[in-house]
Amino acid sequence: MELLEGTVRPYAWGSRTHIAGLLGEPVPSPHPQAELWLGAHHDAPSRLVEHGSGRTLLDALADDPDGTFGVARAGRWQGRLPFLLKVLAAEEPLSLQTHPSAEQAAAGFAREEASGVPQSAPERNYRDPLPKPEILCPLEEFHALAGFRDALVTVRLLRALDVDQLVHHTELLAAQPGPEGLRALFTTWITLPQRKVDELVPALLDGCVRLAKTPGSPGAPGGEFEREVRTLLDLGERYPGDAGVLAALLLNRVVLAEGECLFQRAGSPHAYLSGCGIELMANSDNVLRAGLTPKHVDVPELLRILDFRCGPPPLIRPRVDGPRAVFTSPSEHFRLVRLDLGPDDGPVELGIDGPRIVLVLRGDAALRAENGRSVALARGRAVWAPATDGTVTVEAGRGRALVFAAGDGWPGGGEGGTDLLPD
Repeated sequence: MELLEGTVRPYAWGSRTHIAGLLGEPVPSPHPQAELWLGAHHDAPSRLVEHGSGRTLLDALADDPDGTFGVARAGRWQGRLPFLLKVLAAEEPLSLQTHPSAEQAAAGFAREEASGVPQSAPERNYRDPLPKPEILCPLEEFHALAGFRDALVTVRLLRALDVDQLVHHTELLAAQPGPEGLRALFTTWITLPQRKVDELVPALLDGCVRLAKTPGSPGAPGGEFEREVRTLLDLGERYPGDAGVLAALLLNRVVLAEGECLFQRAGSPHAYLSGCGIELMANSDNVLRAGLTPKHVDVPELLRILDFRCGPPPLIRPRVDGPRAVFTSPSEHFRLVRLDLGPDDGPVELGIDGPRIVLVLRGDAALRAENGRSVALARGRAVWAPATDGTVTVEAGRGRALVFAAGDGWPGGGEGGTDLLPD
């Protein structure tokens, strides 16, 4: 086991308090801190503290793939760490986006490589040939848009808004209240000429204001669509003239509590709105944006990969064993373990083999590996445990400790190992 130092990503939508406080730095931070990356992504590989500033986790994987992965995993993952662990802290909404499947990512990457599009180009869609499924486990109340809402519920919302310019669109969806109807409506909105977007979005926002101010209406305080209406007003103010505001009308408005876990499958549209959480994903940076951003939006490619199935957002039910909760997704790229430990719990096994990254979010903890190595971790500190460390146990320090551990989901990943709640 070796101490691991992550990289902070200073995106504009980030928080000035969450990550700085976690790392023991001055609060508020001078600039927004959006994500803390822990892993071996080539854009921001984590550093192995014991080996000085020049040695990264990428170096360790390249030097001894069989030792760090185990022989079988080294062959399966071809020397690339399959997961990337992040602390995500959103003070403002992220862009509305989706991610490709494995087949779509491989084909898209090959196509753009053959076309000579530089990987750093802003119009590049596929920066690597890998999928990017992901899960989000909140550390506090977390707000998001995730997946297409049941179309009949969306029809109720549209009718409640009572916007003349939306009546035709509403009735089209009412006549075909399923994935094909959502595809038709989303495609219509995302391809509107800008002058039409500039007319429709203000009309929508006026409808939201009317609904919010009408006592007893679905958009008033305590009404069925209160959060949806407030979110649309917020997004409309932040992104005037953005077709993504219209698209947000079609998505589930989600509030997650600590201990829950949201899964983003390939093609599912989503936008994280606010909150802090642990994000675990395949080690990829492939993003197709749909709006709420000044960045590149490739509408034809977006429409090709979007999944228009509708219903409740996919949550993962953890497998709980005492203080340990294991979140297993349909992806074999990652598995997440959450340990909520007290001093009386004694040593608890992580429950992950292969290469692992362990991060302490609250309190402090002591880790011990099967090969005899041990390390004490304070809040905000992380450790890298390769396969050669064998079984790793965790024990709380003086008080309660909240610890997250990330590993791959192989073997035991795939559809047979999923803990998704039914749609």
